[in-house]
Amino acid sequence: MFRRTLPVLAAAVAFAAAAASPATADEVSAGRLPGPRVLDVMTFNIHHAQGTDGALDLRRVANVIRESGADVVGLQEVDKHYSARSNWADQPAELAELLGYHVVFGANIDNSPPAPGGHRVQYGTAILSRYPITASDNTWLYKSPGQEQRGLLHATLDVHGRKVEFYDTHLAASAQADRLRQTAQVVDLIGTAKPGILVGDFNALPGAPESQPLQKAYTDTWVKSRHARGDGATYPAQSPTERIDLVYATREVTPLVTKVLNDDPTASDHRPLLSKLLVKP
Repeated sequence: MFRRTLPVLAAAVAFAAAAASPATADEVSAGRLPGPRVLDVMTFNIHHAQGTDGALDLRRVANVIRESGADVVGLQEVDKHYSARSNWADQPAELAELLGYHVVFGANIDNSPPAPGGHRVQYGTAILSRYPITASDNTWLYKSPGQEQRGLLHATLDVHGRKVEFYDTHLAASAQADRLRQTAQVVDLIGTAKPGILVGDFNALPGAPESQPLQKAYTDTWVKSRHARGDGATYPAQSPTERIDLVYATREVTPLVTKVLNDDPTASDHRPLLSKLLVKP
């Protein structure tokens, strides 16, 4: 599991915590602890819970998240009453119930019910969090004619009294021109002033032209983590060659450890990426 980290990481976290002023009784009782926050964050394209073995298994996805110890997860390719391919399930709600997490969903495809009185047919991204989500919104990103709608899902987390802004996206799969517009839009929406974390399936390598607005504005946690191993590739799951699932952080967030998880490479066609981050006070 990811929580079994090296002594260097423990020392770094301990040093950062020691540098903060001691908590008062009122701050502890109110949940407003001073000092930095340590968050384990994940990005995971779940392919509507259909694994590489062809099986539809949402519990398998939940088990991957549970075993990782992730505090916050950005999911892509999530169905909500979408079609028979996922048994018309409300996947965000079911995952939240299985894990005991808070959840918000961003519908990037949002169609009318197939029958009067039924559920809307939706597909998009979701954020799961063990910490309360105090606000959320989903912004549709640029889309050229014929391309699938994509969005930027945003959640404000209350992490022991400190606000952390968390973002999740899934950029266009087949149009580089769209991704060029979308990454610039994402940077404009997020900015750089607040402690923030951006995760997603970017459908582009870090060196690609469309990735440069993100690479310049934020920290690529794989590159800056002390103990990142391998090449960071997450896709395709069975034998990854492409580093397209990434975690980005603003200047107020320091990457400590980042790794690609391979405990169950059959759960989706992507492997999840997990990053331990230090959110500065």
